[in-house]
Amino acid sequence: MSSPLIEQLTERHGFPLVTPEKLDNFLERETTLALFLSADPKRYPEANDVAVILPELVRAFPARFKAAVVDRRLEDRFKQRYDIAVWPCLVFLRDGRFLGKISKVRDWSEYLERIPQILDSQPSHNPGVGIPVVSETLQRTSDHA
Repeated sequence: MSSPLIEQLTERHGFPLVTPEKLDNFLERETTLALFLSADPKRYPEANDVAVILPELVRAFPARFKAAVVDRRLEDRFKQRYDIAVWPCLVFLRDGRFLGKISKVRDWSEYLERIPQILDSQPSHNPGVGIPVVSETLQRTSDHA
């Protein structure tokens, strides 16, 4: 179930809809993306607020990122891949690699502060993938602390 505010992101603003069929090609693009994951807006009404804010964020950061809406059928996959525990969520990627995420609706000033930090960061591993590796030296040091 979507909402008119979320649907207008693709219909009125022209943001692409990332579907299971388009996922691999979409993530392989050499660009910076803000992926909007809404979950069920009836369960998470803040998704409608983020749907209104997202076009304003694109305008506030011209040419810094492109926005896209993630098809609800992909949300479980993204939830695991990007360790999403709170909805709605904006996931930022560069060239398909994780930069950061912002969950829930935030004050405008917080978006203006956090988005540049995320966009200026280096891509990292997906937070929901793999097991953290701890060096043996670091482990011995912490064992003796």
